[in-house]
Amino acid sequence: MLQIEIDNGSGFCFGVTTAIKKAEEELAAGKTLYCLGDIVHNGMECERLRQMGLVTINHDDLQTLHNAKVLLRAHGEPPETYELARRNNIEIIDATCPVVLQLQKRIKKQYESGAGQIVIFGKKGHAEVLGLVGQTNGNAIVIESFSEVVKLDFTRDIYLYSQTTKSLDEFHRIIEYIQAHMAPGASFKSFDTICRSVANRMPSITQFASRHDLILFVCGRKSSNGKVLFSECLRVNANTHLIEGPEEIEPSWLEGIETVGICGATSTPKWLMEQCHDAILRL
Repeated sequence: MLQIEIDNGSGFCFGVTTAIKKAEEELAAGKTLYCLGDIVHNGMECERLRQMGLVTINHDDLQTLHNAKVLLRAHGEPPETYELARRNNIEIIDATCPVVLQLQKRIKKQYESGAGQIVIFGKKGHAEVLGLVGQTNGNAIVIESFSEVVKLDFTRDIYLYSQTTKSLDEFHRIIEYIQAHMAPGASFKSFDTICRSVANRMPSITQFASRHDLILFVCGRKSSNGKVLFSECLRVNANTHLIEGPEEIEPSWLEGIETVGICGATSTPKWLMEQCHDAILRL
């Protein structure tokens, strides 16, 4: 008898849950609501909300939008977005995650003090990172991985922050490298700004992936957090497949399998994992 388990620890984080709840409340009231960028990096959840009336726009669209209501998703936005909204008489529904908002404030305060290099460990072009870099008028240095740390100027003070969903282990490797290479007289400070509700999923998903014959990691392919967690599942269980929805499940994967584990990212809705569960039963 095939056993299927959905990981209790997977699913929306607090920030995403709050953003979606705010969107649903506005849409339930029958109001026109725009969202700046995909509300979550999951195509099927975005489609569900689109059918409820949510209109996704980009930054170019925002330039020409006036007298409207716009939701800012959990990733956060740079200061110029708020300024543009003010000029265009746009009402902002701010769903920026409190963890991201606090990080923005810390980076802004550090930048305004005028000291050293502000370095952000994060994905270039990611919505959250654009919001963080925006606090420094575009002057922060972004490094995507440990391999890029060599491009820093170790003769100048360095203040290191991290995108909230990056790998804690890699962040610590970067810290150790910088500490070992700082020039005499230059100072280094690091600030662990990785969200614990995300970081704490790593050990639990490791255990989950190791106890099943087959792992289906359900996730939008644009999710940064999903890439980190999927890589960890694959590391401990080579029989791991990333899928965006139940239609991607291959019947051949189930041959000779006794247990299947279904898990996902902080951007993966529970209902989607349940759909995958039901699809396996049908197969």
